[in-house]
Amino acid sequence: MPADVLALFDLDHTLLPHDSDEQWVAFLIEEGALDRARYDAANHELIARYNRGEAGNIEFTEFYLSTLAQFEEVELQRWRDRYLNQKIRPCITPAARALVERHRRAGDFVVVTTAVFRFLSEPIAAEFGISDVIATEAERLDGRFTGRVAGVPNLREGKYDRLVSWLAERGLKFAEFRESWFYSDSLNDLPLLSHVTHPVAVNADPVLAAHARHMGWPEMRVA
Repeated sequence: MPADVLALFDLDHTLLPHDSDEQWVAFLIEEGALDRARYDAANHELIARYNRGEAGNIEFTEFYLSTLAQFEEVELQRWRDRYLNQKIRPCITPAARALVERHRRAGDFVVVTTAVFRFLSEPIAAEFGISDVIATEAERLDGRFTGRVAGVPNLREGKYDRLVSWLAERGLKFAEFRESWFYSDSLNDLPLLSHVTHPVAVNADPVLAAHARHMGWPEMRVA
């Protein structure tokens, strides 16, 4: 086992102050790659419906994966580099970096677990020095993204199931960690928050904040 303490981090509104999927669409609109009339309102409306529990996991995921399917990967990579420079790096707070670093210095097994598809989430996690990432996976066919999800999206109850499977692939068991921490902002992550020994509400939405106070979970702000 790499460590006896597992530290799990959500990305959006936890280590980051915004939705990185939403920011990706906004960035592509600014770049002229996506049609504003088609994507701008749909982007904001989907986020709102998802946060209210009205949008399903596949609908939510494949709206954002559709932005990959329209372009060659070399073009996507150029846009992603600019997106990281313009939308991600300037928004990461010292407090968010320090929170991750505290666990890294302690020698804990640090993992990002996020609904954000891997094409975006992996380089964002790398900004925090985190190489272990559980993310929503994008389907590829003949070297191109199809716009469909591969496997189970890493959302809601899927986050716990994907974590257990991901650990098992590495010969690890969730129950064997002496401590487990999960930092998240959203009630959507309640299934995984309820399984760890140390759930922490970070920059929490009102519903999770109320639940955290009821349960006696610690709350903090880093973004």
